[in-house]
Parts: sequence; structure tokens; C-alpha cells
Amino acid sequence: MIEIVNRQRRRKINARQWREFGEQSLEALGKSEQSATIVFVADEAIKTLNRTFRGKNYATDVLSFPSEAEVFEVDQQKHLGEVVISVQRAAAQARDNDLSFSNELKQLILHGLLHLAGYDHETDKGEMDRLEVKLRKRLEI
Repeated sequence: MIEIVNRQRRRKINARQWREFGEQSLEALGKSEQSATIVFVADEAIKTLNRTFRGKNYATDVLSFPSEAEVFEVDQQKHLGEVVISVQRAAAQARDNDLSFSNELKQLILHGLLHLAGYDHETDKGEMDRLEVKLRKRLEI
């Protein structure tokens, strides 16, 4: 299950569209029994999060915040965490890369969910990047 939270007012967000895409992405990752939250924010909010949690004082496109399993989640962690996306960064990147805003958001959602699933492109010798390319094809991004 995907929960959508819209904390910005710059662009209209179709919560149903992004919930459905997020759920398709979880299924493609083999995580359909788990949940995640996708939060849409403005640049200033993601800049604050980036500075607070990563020590980087600039707006970024996507941040992932994995959840820790609760004591009662004995079999597996049910809630993977939160993916936070700057709609302003997404719109700028879509323009810069000649993509639709929708395709850019799909890429960012998938990227964030991969991080929640435990992948880290900074340390895994290309494993996450290879999987992301494969899943983009499967999800028709």
C-alpha cells in the first residue's frame, strides 16, 4: 500500500495516479505486501531535510527515509519508510532532460523506493543502477 501526502501548492498532484504507480513499483520490487509513503514537497522543505539529515545545504530531487521494524513486526517490516520528492526539482529536471513531468516523477518514485528496499547506488558497485534500468523497462518509464 502506498500513502500519498502532498505538502506543496506549486503543482497539482493526482494522488490516485501516484498511489497506483507506487503500488506497481512495490510489486515489481517484490515488496507488494509492504507499504511506503510518498511525500511531495517544495524546494525549501527538501532543502531543510537535506541539510538536517545529510549535511548538504541545497534542494535535491528525492530523499528516502527507511523505517525501522517495530518490535511486533516479527516476520518482516511492513512499512518501508518515506520517499520525499521536490516537485520543483522534478519539474526542472524534466525540462532539462526533455522528459514529461509524469515520467520524471515515476523515475524519482522508483529510485526512492529502491532505496527503501535497501539498495544504495553509492556503495553497491552498480547493482541498484542495473536493477533500476530493468524496472524502468518493466514499468514502461
